Amino acid sequence: MRTVLSAVLVTFLLAAAGATGQAPAPTGLPAETPAQKDARLAWWTDARFGMFIHWGLYAQAARHEWVKKNERITDATYQKYFDAFNPDLYDPREWARQAKQAGMKYAVITAKHHEGFCLFDSKFTDYKATNTPARRDLLKAWVEAFRAEGLRVGFYYSLLDWHHASYTIDRNHPQSAANDADYDALNAGRDMAVYRQYLKNQVRELLTNYGKIDIIWLDYSFPGARGKGRADWDSIALLKMVRELQPGIIVNDRLDLLDVPGGWDFRSPEQFKPAEWVNVNGVRVPWETCQTFSGSWGYYRDETSWKDARQLIELLIDTVSKGGNLLMNVGPTARGTFDPRAQDRLAAFGRWMQVNGRAIYGATQAPDTFKAPQNALLTYSPRANRLYVHLLAWPLGEVVLPGYADRVTYAQLLHDASELKMSTRKDTTWITEDTRAGDLVIKLPILKPDVEVPVIELFLK
Repeated sequence: MRTVLSAVLVTFLLAAAGATGQAPAPTGLPAETPAQKDARLAWWTDARFGMFIHWGLYAQAARHEWVKKNERITDATYQKYFDAFNPDLYDPREWARQAKQAGMKYAVITAKHHEGFCLFDSKFTDYKATNTPARRDLLKAWVEAFRAEGLRVGFYYSLLDWHHASYTIDRNHPQSAANDADYDALNAGRDMAVYRQYLKNQVRELLTNYGKIDIIWLDYSFPGARGKGRADWDSIALLKMVRELQPGIIVNDRLDLLDVPGGWDFRSPEQFKPAEWVNVNGVRVPWETCQTFSGSWGYYRDETSWKDARQLIELLIDTVSKGGNLLMNVGPTARGTFDPRAQDRLAAFGRWMQVNGRAIYGATQAPDTFKAPQNALLTYSPRANRLYVHLLAWPLGEVVLPGYADRVTYAQLLHDASELKMSTRKDTTWITEDTRAGDLVIKLPILKPDVEVPVIELFLK
């Protein structure tokens, strides 16, 4: 079975590359075989669970990371946040500790978001943390802290920049116009060629000055009327530079290069739960969903639509059950701490992952020959050849697994490794009810175990 799954993986990678051998690279991007890409992404697909961090000047406004756009704030008015920025309680070692305890294996932080403010000490701008009351490179300490906890590190870098004087005003800019005719006047003196060089200079800094970087998020393209796409970013040249500086890096899919071989490594559905393994032209591809605890990426003091622990754990299970990764976002406060509500959810992830992690790490979608019973999700470990049945609703006394008979050698609850008895019949005192041929009955305790989502571990033949 493991051999079959490996063959399937190679097949979809070949198709996604558009080749039957080494992928062509007419763009000058590095050529890579599907097997090489598989090896490069192996740590990431094994990890399955990471932390996204959106942090910047918008944490002081505390009402969404797009506050500058949403409220059409000018640079002059927004300057108060730069002048006051002083995260005196910032301790990246504590952030890293909480990420690790939550069961996360990697993290991605906003080195620069759309507002244009840089957490790092860039030579190409004064709009950076070292010029605020913080007086230090906040990114450097973050990288060191997360690496010290054994987590892989990644940078988010915004292609958009609402502060740079040469970045042309578009439909997503805080000073966007109501009429097309107004844009010429708004963009007088602005030059995207100047900004493109700035963008490349900063990405070079990020991929040169902080050691090995495992992931880069370049976010995002929005082609069309008054939008920006690959030509505006010079995406192919930018990506070529990224690959040269960090050959092993994993790159997201927002450079407007979905049709270019080697132009992206994974699809990134945002705030969305796909119904099935994400595919491109009918072929399954690596994917990661990025999600928030609430409705905002940045710190939002008054946001109330926070997901509870149960919803979040189910989100993680559901993602892995479809062959994907979950990148779960935290928006720190302006003083540099995690919101207590975020800390609570991270702790809940940690309690569950501590005893159920092997149903997530290195796991993927179950083979198609296994069907999930009612109110359950399946994940599968190809290395261990074990199937995991995540029970979203606790059954009364038993669960029937359709077609599993003669395919399972042993069953146990994962959180405590306690045996579960197996049968092919449902026997009672007064009546015997035959199951369908091939069904397996797992006997369960009446009381639901004290874990948010109990998991049955099945040892397969």
